[in-house]
Amino acid sequence: MPKPPGKDPLVALARYSEIGFMIPAAVLLGYFLGKLADYWLHTKWLYLVGLLFGAVVGFWQVIRMALGAFKKDADPDE
Repeated sequence: MPKPPGKDPLVALARYSEIGFMIPAAVLLGYFLGKLADYWLHTKWLYLVGLLFGAVVGFWQVIRMALGAFKKDADPDE
C-alpha cells in the first residue's frame, strides 16, 4: 500500500532541518552586508544594523515556515 503524499519522513526532516539553518544564515548575511556597507561608507556601526536586520529576517522566516507547516499538518485536504 503506497504512503499518502506529503507524509514521507525524509521530506519532513528536510523541511524542519532547514529551520535550523535559516537564522544563522540570515544573521551572517546581514553581518557581512553591514561590514561591506561599513567599508564603502567608511563607517564603523552598520554591521550592527545588518546583524540585527538579519536576525529579525531570520526569525520572521522561521515563524512563517512554522505557521505554514502547522497549517499543512492541520488541514488534511491539502
